[in-house]
Amino acid sequence: MKKIEFLKEGGTISLIAPSFACESEPYRTRLLTAIDKFKRLGYQIDEGENIYINKGYVASNTPKKRGEEFMKAYLSSSDVVISVGGGELMMEMLPYVNFKKINKSKPKLFMGFSDNTNLTYLLTTICEIPTIYGANFPSFAFKNLRYGELDSYRLLTGQTNRLVGYPFWEGKKVKCNDPLGEVELKTKKIIRTYPKKDEEEFEGIMLGGNLDILSLLCGTKYDKTKEFIEKYKEKGFIWFLEACDLSVLGIRRALFGLREAGWFKYVKGFLIGRPLSIEERFDKANHINAVTGVLKTLNVPLIMDVDLGHFEPSMPFVTGAFAKVKYANNNIEITYDFNE
Repeated sequence: MKKIEFLKEGGTISLIAPSFACESEPYRTRLLTAIDKFKRLGYQIDEGENIYINKGYVASNTPKKRGEEFMKAYLSSSDVVISVGGGELMMEMLPYVNFKKINKSKPKLFMGFSDNTNLTYLLTTICEIPTIYGANFPSFAFKNLRYGELDSYRLLTGQTNRLVGYPFWEGKKVKCNDPLGEVELKTKKIIRTYPKKDEEEFEGIMLGGNLDILSLLCGTKYDKTKEFIEKYKEKGFIWFLEACDLSVLGIRRALFGLREAGWFKYVKGFLIGRPLSIEERFDKANHINAVTGVLKTLNVPLIMDVDLGHFEPSMPFVTGAFAKVKYANNNIEITYDFNE
């Protein structure tokens, strides 16, 4: 794997909109507030041409324009590239991303969440560049950085290599009319392990992201997963996965497809986030057995309902980095070795 270059003090951040942009509220206010916050911290901000517009089909701009924006930012002199939003159709820009040119350029950290799996995962598996599956830039707008946003910033700037899960989560989605209003976190989390254990520990290279996107990338010309895991099979892999639009049966189908495609061949353990379909029931299917019914055949630890996904808060993960995971006392601890 290529060495991570963290965001340095006073460095430059390129902002891009490879999926949704911040054309409407509450996202525009959050983006402007986050930009102001980082400028006051001494950082330089390079604003991509698509971050405030809605000229594409369910996206900021055309696939070509979005691909060009990303390439310009990645090949620029900026220190890191951060997405301003998730969305639905980022994959349509992939034909306009020149991974060969990126592979020959100086490695640069990219950070984004959800639909940004199209880049966080492919930059790692195609170009062997670590990425951060973490906060989209508008998430930094809130007055006090907390939990996932704070940890995303600490990882981005190289201030830490150790993360610990959070005590509470939002429990259910509640609409807030204030663009800068913070979500109340008061539901105590319950982590489930399969097989059931009081403590668990495993290590490997982190891989994963949004399951909706990964299942669609599987088998395309961009899918270099088998080559990647064969190259690093001696280290093994930790898969972190979360689902957004998928129903409980959609989760089960997606996991079955990835398992049968050989993606989990050298897996050491799974970290499964809370899906938006967490309360859905279909006959006997629920979000727990949708996962265990497929992955239990691999005979590795499954740690479920961790702080990951579209419910707040969500931990950031460094895709492509070697990590050790410890589970105890209803919480997880992740320690990265960025020199491994």
